[in-house]
Amino acid sequence: MADDIKTLDDLKNVVAPAQPETVTRAEPVRDSLGRSYATGKRKDAVARVWIKPGSGKVVVNGKPMGEYFARPVLQMVIGQAFTVAGVEGEFDVMCTVKGGGLSGQAGAVKHGISKALTLYEPSLRPALKAAGFLTRDSRVVERKKYGKRKARRSFQFSKR
Repeated sequence: MADDIKTLDDLKNVVAPAQPETVTRAEPVRDSLGRSYATGKRKDAVARVWIKPGSGKVVVNGKPMGEYFARPVLQMVIGQAFTVAGVEGEFDVMCTVKGGGLSGQAGAVKHGISKALTLYEPSLRPALKAAGFLTRDSRVVERKKYGKRKARRSFQFSKR
């Protein structure tokens, strides 16, 4: 055996024989209806999101997106995930969202859509991850402290 080892590479093969590299590809996760489900969160809002192939229709709590999120900025926030992934108008979204205000709810829906897209089509993950859409935004409202008027605002000081 010692006669077979002539180079450093031969020594590496004897110590640790070369194993074929196995690349594990993520499999799509879909239910019996062909949908992918994910939960998105932002501030106090929690969104349950289902996506399936379709014409790009978004329904939030039983209402069209334009009716539920009237402000164009909130509609743009929800559409960002599709824009970054390059699949605008290819998926229908049905979601229920609870808690928080409209801005937090829009962020929760965006987070849920991003997670559901990665489950439906794992190849979209790098683009969504690079944009930061798969990370839950952990910023929440700071609590009010005693001796303060708000979280940090003190009462007005009066010298006299």
